[in-house]
Amino acid sequence: MPELRLPMLDADPTAPFPPAATALREPDGLLAFGGDLSPARLLNAYAHGIFPWYSHGQPILWWSPDPRMVFRTDGMHLSRRFRRTLRGLPWVATADTAFDAVVAACASTPRPGQRGTWITPAMRAAYGELHRLGHAHSIEVREAGGPDAHGALVGGLYGVAVGRMFFAESMYSARSGGSKAALAALAARLAGWGWPLLDAQVENAHLRSLGAEAWPRARFLAETARLVAQESPAGPWSARFGALPVAALAG
Repeated sequence: MPELRLPMLDADPTAPFPPAATALREPDGLLAFGGDLSPARLLNAYAHGIFPWYSHGQPILWWSPDPRMVFRTDGMHLSRRFRRTLRGLPWVATADTAFDAVVAACASTPRPGQRGTWITPAMRAAYGELHRLGHAHSIEVREAGGPDAHGALVGGLYGVAVGRMFFAESMYSARSGGSKAALAALAARLAGWGWPLLDAQVENAHLRSLGAEAWPRARFLAETARLVAQESPAGPWSARFGALPVAALAG
């Protein structure tokens, strides 16, 4: 995209990204292009508040928008109506039991105003590798006692953990409320572990209704730098997360 005069990333996946303050205002947060989706590059990006987002046929594009949508993990807002619904649902939230299935569902779920998906085969492969290395995680919401050993998936999300910071990437619902339950379950677990923030990337009304806040990029990056520097071992979350009945999220 030469007309935008974007910097092209170095071939070395550990090379520094351009400063986030140099990102474009329009489109908001577009910072650089090129490089690859290697684990080293992706972890380097997330640690500096940067993420890839591009469509099929484009070069890899890297973003750091301003403002940034952020959840306080102890500040998730669930409406009274949804809490009442949760109390009667036989759903259970788990982690890292169906990563590939969650990513595939996120990729195939239609989005209003969006044609196709940005979760390309290359992206799916890259995050699958991060998952195998213990850095990317999925949260699944299932029907208790479903048709298979774990129960049928009704929603979920996936993202990347660096230090004590979680960067959410995408979520989906197969049943009404499935993605919202997954997000609430993740926030509850992270709050219990002492992880105070959950990155939600870009602003939209749905995230705001759930309690997300629009932070100036500088504030977000400062908090991210502090949290990613706090050591937390990589590895599967299945045992650590356990099985959380979504009815417990109703309060």
